[in-house]
Amino acid sequence: MSVPVSAESTNEQHPRRRGLQTLRTQAAAVPRAWLPGAVGYACLAIGVIDIICAIFPKLRLTKMHTWAGHLPGGTTTLAAAGTLMVGMLLVLLAHALRRRKQRAWRAVCVLLPISAVLHLVRWHQVGQAAISLALLAVMLVHRREFYAKADPRTRWRAVANLLVLGTVSVGLGLVIVSVRWKAEIGDPSFFERLQHVGYGLLGFEGPIKYTSERISDLVAYSLGGLGLVTALTTAYLALRPEKPEPELTPEDEVKVRDLLARHGARDSLGYFALRRDKSVLFSPSGKAAISYRVVSGVMLASGDPVGDVEAWPGAIKVFMAEAREHAWVPAVMGCSEVGGEVWTREAGLDALELGDEAIVDTTTFSLSGRAMRNVRQMVKRIERNGYSCKVRRVGDLTLEEKRQIADAAARWRGTDTERGFSMALGRFGDVGDDECVVVTAHKAPEEGAADTGADDLKAVLHFVPWGADGISLELMRRDREADPGLNELLIVAALQEVGALGVRRVSLNFAMFRSALARGERIGAGPVLRAWRGLLVFLSRWFQIESLYKFNAKFQPEWEPRFLVYPATRDLPRIGFAAMQAEAFITLGMPRFGRKRQRQGLMPDAATLDRAA
Repeated sequence: MSVPVSAESTNEQHPRRRGLQTLRTQAAAVPRAWLPGAVGYACLAIGVIDIICAIFPKLRLTKMHTWAGHLPGGTTTLAAAGTLMVGMLLVLLAHALRRRKQRAWRAVCVLLPISAVLHLVRWHQVGQAAISLALLAVMLVHRREFYAKADPRTRWRAVANLLVLGTVSVGLGLVIVSVRWKAEIGDPSFFERLQHVGYGLLGFEGPIKYTSERISDLVAYSLGGLGLVTALTTAYLALRPEKPEPELTPEDEVKVRDLLARHGARDSLGYFALRRDKSVLFSPSGKAAISYRVVSGVMLASGDPVGDVEAWPGAIKVFMAEAREHAWVPAVMGCSEVGGEVWTREAGLDALELGDEAIVDTTTFSLSGRAMRNVRQMVKRIERNGYSCKVRRVGDLTLEEKRQIADAAARWRGTDTERGFSMALGRFGDVGDDECVVVTAHKAPEEGAADTGADDLKAVLHFVPWGADGISLELMRRDREADPGLNELLIVAALQEVGALGVRRVSLNFAMFRSALARGERIGAGPVLRAWRGLLVFLSRWFQIESLYKFNAKFQPEWEPRFLVYPATRDLPRIGFAAMQAEAFITLGMPRFGRKRQRQGLMPDAATLDRAA
């Protein structure tokens, strides 16, 4: 299916958008895309050499007996400590330099000439100084290659920097103390050396004594330099102005909801653009929007753009310009076939089939027939055990029912982190979500048992709107002590009763690599396909790959393929890692002390629920 290109891309754009367009054109005009990577690795190599030369002074590339050799010993000792500090900073900045970061370029342009001077002062290494100056010249000539702005900031990076760089500084400090063992008085133990390093990083004299005052000063200055680098970089990260985390502003939410009201029936994942931890970019005309989050340098969008298809190209151009401006890797998770065609054509990206979405038509769904025998028997059995279901709009729930369901869903979660990004809303009962559908399972008291008034809620399904006649599964939770088969009962109840709410299409779980699993188990499947299926089955021990596919297949759905859009094959590992972080399968962030649980769970705050009531 082909999609027309919107005429809005040729219209006059907002000044900021025109600036991004100019920036994109200038960057695309430079044919040396490999240069930032090469400069970054060269910077890393120079930094490592600086560190080695500071720790092992006998390792010299060249030696020249010039006026530098007549400088006072204190000067050369300070030069050694300075070289160690510069080396550490160059190593820290190398990665940002490879990502074209402008601030890293500025800092390295200052550090390289300092490194060259220090090498001449202490070791008379003309070759090493020449290499540093040559790299500086390359960076100055190709300064336009380094245009990227800084990533979104968080003060937890200061904590991470303190822990990581502090550990590295302690390790290097132990090496510095250990290589000077011939000048030590006595035979200090490992604990004494570690204690000496700790004192030295803080600028104090440690318990180890040296036979030479110059060696003592060299060790002290080197340890003090490591401590100073750790303190300065941590202080910089902690004190720099903090940029807010990705969020959907109230103004943007109103615009997105308006687009969903007019075009929400196109994509079952469109409503998930309303997650509050996503940012949003609009096309110049405002007729289309793309929600995204930046994770580990990957600008990750999900689903198709929201809005008019003819305005998608304009939104994609804005998205790509934003990614280029910050040197982020653009990627899209779970877009449809139509969306994949537009993304690959407009942005020059590639697409990979990620899996299939299970969609059931409620007008044709039935439990009769041999194919539905297992589901039919399981539903009958769970109903005989006293379970029943209720299917309602969230707007029809009382305030107490909302709180009860949200609390139960959070209690049954099993992890401290609320998972989900591309196909999860991350909240329940919030203002504006009254059209969502909730299916609850309840268990009646056993016969002869007194009704104690205890909570009889045992499971819950939560669906978000998909246009006027569809819903998309967002949440499936159940009591771990409930009888097996409860999820099947919930799905069947939803498919049989949502028709009364005007719902015809129901999107169930997403099955990753469904086609590979289905084709790999058929007769005649080749060895490569069987091996791929075997790997997926093996990975299913930790991730719900095969189980989700088999569960969805019980309801005889139609399968709609979903795609991953990415720039190049080499970016796939990085995108995959970022996607797992976004979905909360991998959590690398620091604990968020002081935040209320509802910020990362389903429970809305009391004020929100009161307004909803």
